[in-house]
Order: sequence, then C-alpha cells, then structure tokens
Amino acid sequence: MTRVAAIDCGTNSIRLLVADVDVAAGTLHDLDRRSEVVRLGQGVDRTGRLAPEALARTLEASARYAEICRDLGVEAIRFVATSASRDAENRADFVDGVRALLGVEPEVVSGQEEAALSFRGATGVVAARHAGPYLVVDLGGGSTEVVLGTREPEAALSMDVGCVRLTERHLLGDPPTDDERAAALRDVEAALDEAAAVVPLGRTVTLVGLAGSVTTVTAHALGLPSYQPERIDGAVLTVPDVLAACEDLLGRTRAERAELGFMHPGRVDVIGAGALVWHAVVSRVRDEVAAAGGRLEGVVTSEHDILDGIAWSAAERLAR
Repeated sequence: MTRVAAIDCGTNSIRLLVADVDVAAGTLHDLDRRSEVVRLGQGVDRTGRLAPEALARTLEASARYAEICRDLGVEAIRFVATSASRDAENRADFVDGVRALLGVEPEVVSGQEEAALSFRGATGVVAARHAGPYLVVDLGGGSTEVVLGTREPEAALSMDVGCVRLTERHLLGDPPTDDERAAALRDVEAALDEAAAVVPLGRTVTLVGLAGSVTTVTAHALGLPSYQPERIDGAVLTVPDVLAACEDLLGRTRAERAELGFMHPGRVDVIGAGALVWHAVVSRVRDEVAAAGGRLEGVVTSEHDILDGIAWSAAERLAR
C-alpha cells in the first residue's frame, strides 16, 4: 500500500486527492478529496498570461494542500497542470511557485495525456458496471477531452472549448442572448467536428461525463437540494433529461443559479457555458451512435476522474 497525493490544477479549479493505493491488488482508497475554485485561467484566452491575482489564489490553495500532504504522511505527490498553464506565456512563475511549496515539479501535460489520465480514473470504477467501448468526456474550464476505449484509450482529442473559455469569449449576457449562445455553439460544434475526425464517436456504448460542469448538470437533473456526491457518482440519466437540465441552467440568470442548493459559488458564472458544451456533446454522440445503427441508452456521471488517474500513476511510478 502506497500513500500518494494527486493534484489536478485546471483552468477553473484546483483539486486534491490523498489516497492509499495498492497497485498489485488494484485498489484505491480515498483519505481526502477536495476542490477549490481558483480560476487560474482568468483572462488567459484574451491576454495569453496568468493574471497575478489568479496565480496568487492558486498558490495559496497549493500551500494548503501541501500542509494536508504533510499531515497525512504522503509518500509521493504528482501535480498535473492542464489547459490554462499550457497556454500562458508566464507559466514559469506558476511552476516555480508550486515547486517551492510542494517540492515537486508541476507537470504541464499534453491534452492527450490529460485524456488518458481521465480515462484511467473514470473507467476504473465504471467498467465494473457498464459495457464498453466507453467515451469519457472530461469537461474542464479551458478544454474538453474526449477519449474512446474499452480496456485502454484507443482514440482521444483535447478540444479547446471549456466553461471558462467560452464564458469569457461569448456568454457575457445574464442570461446569455440568443446570438451569444449561437456563437458559443459554433465554436463547440467546430471542435466536435475535429474530434469526430479522430475519435469514432459512433462506437460509443457508454458515455461517461466527468468534472464540475457535468456533475452540476447531473445534480440539477436529479433535483438535488444540495451537492450529494454519493448520489451523483454513477448516476445514469436519460439523454432527454440531460439536455433539459442543460437548457434550464443555460437559460437562468446568475442570481437564479446561485439560489440552487447544489451550486458551488465559483461555478455560478460559468455553468451556463458548461451546460452548453455538455448539451452539444451529448447530442452529437447520440446522433453519431444512431447513424452507426445503435442507440445511446443513457449518460453516466462519474466523480472518479483525472484525480484518480493521477493517483494511480503516482503509485505506479513508486512501484517501479
């Protein structure tokens, strides 16, 4: 048994998982799993740089995570940074800050590796309950990864569409106007066209959605009064229920979203864009599966995601 820490620093949030992993037995047991919205990607799409206040928020959260790792006696830490830090000109400031706090080099992974880690984390649990091939979709703040496979990834692509990027680029109204929604949808559909050229979406048997936008849509579809991960994890929704929940969230004002008991305060302003992306993805996969002669029976939500994949990889590195 190895005690490891996995940190996933994305465009919108930074998340920590401390777990005991037994590589030989294939088991992973959570000790601490938490998330903070720090919006590292604030303005990156427009300026190409990490904003000083966003960098400060992220490093403050990293310092808190470092203390948790010390208190729990973690043997190894793997810190993975994704879309925002890939794109920023001043990412060296971020890398130096993380190294000073945690003693490890943050790994700015490619979109392909991000997709593979998400696939590993999600299918480790989903595969016991659902048939493959699995299309795992990790909907983040700056990018969305789609990866298809059964035992391992067979095809993947990272799309430059996410809830923060699309909000800052298009969805400025409260609620977004029809023109803003149409402009954002054009970006998503163009990205999906590129993805479909690489990833055979029509082969999907089980569609699995990951990350905060998807889990928030799922909480809304389930009518939860508060965020309840035990009900969200593994939930299977019909395609019409997913699409209806997405439409409802996108059409609400920010004040109306904030009143929802399951809504994280840091997600209020970007969930509309997240819902728009998820609506487009689910619709496209449904249509591609139908065109291939199949039927997408439901959509699975998983709380097990890239964090779990990072933890597995950290434990395997130690084992080697």
